[in-house]
Amino acid sequence: MTTSPNSSPAGSPPPAHPVAVRDVALRDGLQLTEGRLSTDSKVALVRTLLRLGVPELEVGSMARPDLVPALADTLEVIGALDEAERDRCWVWVATPGHVRRAADAGVRRFQYCLSVTDEHNTANIGRDTETSMAALPGALEVAAEVEGTVQLCLATTFTCPITGQVDPDRVLELVGDPRGAGTVDVVLADTLGQAHPRQVSELVSAAQEAAGDRRIVFHGHDTWGMGVANTLAAVGAGATMVDAALGGLGGCPFAPGASGNSATEDVLFALRPDWLDPQRFHELIAAGDRMLAELGEASRSRASAGSHGNGREFDWTLPQGPRAPAVR
Repeated sequence: MTTSPNSSPAGSPPPAHPVAVRDVALRDGLQLTEGRLSTDSKVALVRTLLRLGVPELEVGSMARPDLVPALADTLEVIGALDEAERDRCWVWVATPGHVRRAADAGVRRFQYCLSVTDEHNTANIGRDTETSMAALPGALEVAAEVEGTVQLCLATTFTCPITGQVDPDRVLELVGDPRGAGTVDVVLADTLGQAHPRQVSELVSAAQEAAGDRRIVFHGHDTWGMGVANTLAAVGAGATMVDAALGGLGGCPFAPGASGNSATEDVLFALRPDWLDPQRFHELIAAGDRMLAELGEASRSRASAGSHGNGREFDWTLPQGPRAPAVR
């Protein structure tokens, strides 16, 4: 049987609901890289990904520049984008003050992040989880002043690098907390990449009920090789947005042992959204190759490695030419 280039892989029926893939390379992806992307390169990458059809991006953070120097130019990136571009770009925030500064620079999509465990929230943000939740209504008020939207992002929803396994009931308590009712999405982050598909499916399913009409977003890491499998499990359980990073870059400075995000190339190859075809996939691979070359990083994407090919005829294989660094 033949399938169109855009059809889903055998054994992977298309999701019953639309799924948006958000690339987070310019935020989560850059947190642990030794190399740096120039502001101009970041802006160019934003425009390339949006032009190709990636529906939403995460492009920076309001974290202290001394703690995350790779993201110190976030507001410069935002300032270089036009209103239509900014409307598809999210920025990481953790306080109402972050929201105010970002809003003043033109940001309209705010990802308000906190950790499920007090221990990780204190290491990552400098306060316990309750303090972060108590400040959320203030962040929502500031965003509303500029007609912005806020996501509630919950880090360490499966395991914490400090305390270990996380109780799903604690996650659901935060998802259903009335102080987050004004958020538009709930992001469930497998910060350490230690979750497995059954866990992801069960938590996403349970979170849907607690979240009401808010969108469920899954943010996965590939530490144990489960990035794509967990993403597909989340989609099957009802998540309507999933995060991934070009080249599989990423990690948290305060989560030792967490490796890169699920690779955007791999997730897109698996999900095959309507906008993706082999030509656009090739352009996406090329954009990732340029980014990795500037950073001096190796690609962790298996789909990218496959696309560089071995000479066999396949629509998704790139024409033969220079290839990205091999997966380490």
